[in-house]
Amino acid sequence: MRAVYITEFGGPEGLEVRQIPEPSVAPGKIKVRVSQAGVNRADILQRRGLYPGPEGYDPHRPGLEFCGVVAEIGERVSRFNTGDRVFGITSGEAQAEFVVVEERLAAEVPENLSTEVAAAVPEAYVTAHDALITQAGLCQGESVLIHAAASGVGIAACQIAKSCGATVIATSRTAEKLDELGSMFDHAIITDDGPVFAERVMELTGGSGVDVVLDLVGGAYFPENLKSLAVKGRMMLVGLTAGRRAEFDMGIALAKRLTIKGTVLRSRSTEDKGEAVAAFARDVVSGLGREFTPVIDAVFPVESVREAHERVESNKTIGKVILSF
Repeated sequence: MRAVYITEFGGPEGLEVRQIPEPSVAPGKIKVRVSQAGVNRADILQRRGLYPGPEGYDPHRPGLEFCGVVAEIGERVSRFNTGDRVFGITSGEAQAEFVVVEERLAAEVPENLSTEVAAAVPEAYVTAHDALITQAGLCQGESVLIHAAASGVGIAACQIAKSCGATVIATSRTAEKLDELGSMFDHAIITDDGPVFAERVMELTGGSGVDVVLDLVGGAYFPENLKSLAVKGRMMLVGLTAGRRAEFDMGIALAKRLTIKGTVLRSRSTEDKGEAVAAFARDVVSGLGREFTPVIDAVFPVESVREAHERVESNKTIGKVILSF
């Protein structure tokens, strides 16, 4: 089978498509013939040698999400049959013609969605739903500040937050990106001059601050997040594209009685990830194509995987970049 392979850690030139043996199915797992797979920031970091998969996954083979058709089922599989259209998450090796995953990490693709559109869903919507709803407990009538709103996770988060009745304040470094998102948010803040947004957040919330911050950026955004939160506010740290270190005024956290949580999907146990996928399947899947509309920035044939990585690294994307098999 064809698979994306990192021949040398570093730039996109270290990527190639190789012929490797097909994986074998195992009890409790399904083998999926992959039609499309998403390209994520984690794949970029893995290619650079900075974010290898957990034990048991080849560090040279990226891919955290997939969409395709069940080709074979292992013993004790009860939720799927061969021929079912599925999408889901894994800790690596998804950018290949076949991937084998635990059945609990996959969900059935709704009939109204093409596999290409469905490929833009799993990592973004599972991450956003888990962070905002399961962990932060975002509720109707609350407000949320979502950074990098034009990213795959950012778009999913805006839609999920709006669906639960929250007021959404979205940030991006460019107005053009936010213009493309239309009515996915209530207010927009452009951060083209750097992470200075707390004052505007306070204006938009009548001085009270937001109940939840979803930070997909990290770095210097952290101090402004603290200032932007309301009393008893919750901050979810999801991404660190701007760096993993920041100044922390602990006095603000104490005075406001803040909750600050970090979260990641990849390194969690299969049981934990299975719970996140189950919650996503329960709350999101039936609304895909209606209240939840995936946005695709570009689709590349797998042979153009280098160009796909360059597109993600350009920071010009709106939505997801997809590889097609």
